[in-house]
Amino acid sequence: MSETLNFPLASIIIPTYNGLRFLPTCLEALHGQTYTRHEIIVVDDASSDETASYLQATEPAVRVVQMVNNRGLAAACNAGAAAAQGDILVMLNNDTEVERPWLAELILPFAHPEVGSVASKMLLFDRRTVLHNAGDMMGTDGIPRNRGVWEEDRGQYDQDMAVFGGCGGGVAYRRAMWEQVHGFDEDLFMYLEDVDLAWQARLAGWTAVFAPRARVYHHLSATGGGVLASYYTGRNTIWVLYKNMPASLLRRYWPAIIMAQLRIAGAAAWAGLRGGAAARARLRGQLDGLRTLPRLRAKRAVVQAARRATDEEIDSLLLR
Repeated sequence: MSETLNFPLASIIIPTYNGLRFLPTCLEALHGQTYTRHEIIVVDDASSDETASYLQATEPAVRVVQMVNNRGLAAACNAGAAAAQGDILVMLNNDTEVERPWLAELILPFAHPEVGSVASKMLLFDRRTVLHNAGDMMGTDGIPRNRGVWEEDRGQYDQDMAVFGGCGGGVAYRRAMWEQVHGFDEDLFMYLEDVDLAWQARLAGWTAVFAPRARVYHHLSATGGGVLASYYTGRNTIWVLYKNMPASLLRRYWPAIIMAQLRIAGAAAWAGLRGGAAARARLRGQLDGLRTLPRLRAKRAVVQAARRATDEEIDSLLLR
């Protein structure tokens, strides 16, 4: 870390698309942080809801990156990172409210030079004792898991600090790691861009930890979800897995991977027959993911050629 070793500048990057109704709560909480060595960057992804004029009139200290066209969450986060000055890049959803010590708790683990990312504890906005994410994990079947999702928070994950990666709704990245893996893959558009980055960081030898006292309250799917989320989740799960999982692990776990995708497809097909538009979108995303896999060969080759972690080290991170 440059400048001040113990107190690095943190750049909080908030992508938003027609999320003006959430921004006042989000920004007010950030202005009250106990860790004051930070900048706030809002990336307006071509909103049509007066976001830009609101920020100009009421938030002069907030830097605004204005996207000309809506290019998706991954591109918006990359644009914010490109404009950021900090050694720590913090991605935060616009529909969140953080506690006062949140940023300080996220910064602390970066004292360890091997740490590339730090995950927040994310809880439901309207049920503040219920977990949504205590760090991301990855299964041998290729399906990412929100650790602790829907569980009552009793501190059951607070002593287990190692995770596969952090949920992009509230995660801090070391800039050196971010630049090494080239940020988010914009072809993903939205959904699983954080899982893709976690894979590449792990392949490159970085570690990820969970900060249990970095608490974030999150409105679920407030500016996304539905058909859109289902399609990109279906497609991107396949893309991310193919792009990142080492060949020996693909060969070892292919039965579990195929069965997981078949279960998802079967459930989506059944729900689609009963009128579920989101389910049909999930199935369409899976089919598009498989159909377009040949386009990812070059990306896979680049990722696998750059990795430093062994197959055994990656295998040890996966949930059985």
